Amino acid sequence: MNYPDNLKYTKDHEWVMVEGDVATIGITDFAQSELGDIVFVDISSQGDTLAAHEVFGTVEAVKTVSDLYMPVSGEVLEVNGDLDSAPESVNSDPYGAGWMVKVKMTNPSEVDGLMSHADYTAMVG
Repeated sequence: MNYPDNLKYTKDHEWVMVEGDVATIGITDFAQSELGDIVFVDISSQGDTLAAHEVFGTVEAVKTVSDLYMPVSGEVLEVNGDLDSAPESVNSDPYGAGWMVKVKMTNPSEVDGLMSHADYTAMVG
C-alpha cells in the first residue's frame, strides 16, 4: 500500500494535501482497495460550505456505496469532473488523477488534528 508522507489522513480513510488555505481531498490507497472496483463517484457539493466530518459525496463500488467525509471545514471550490467519465482513476491513482475535491479551508488549524503518515500507517497495519 502507498501512503505518501506529505499528506494528512483521517480515520475514515480520506487524505488531505494542504497548499496555503486550500486542501485537496481524496480517499486513500487502503480505502480504494477495500472498496474494490469503483464504478461511480457522486459529489454534488461544489460551492457548499461544509463542516469537518460532514458528508461531501459518495463513492460507489461494485460491492457497496460509501459516504465521503470532509476532513476539514471549508467551501468546496472544485470537484474533480474527470471522475464522471473515469471513476476507476480513484483505484488506479488515488493520490493523483483520483483526487475528489478542493476546499478553501475556513479553519486551517483543523489540519493539526489529522493523522500523520506514521499514525495512519500504524492504524491500517
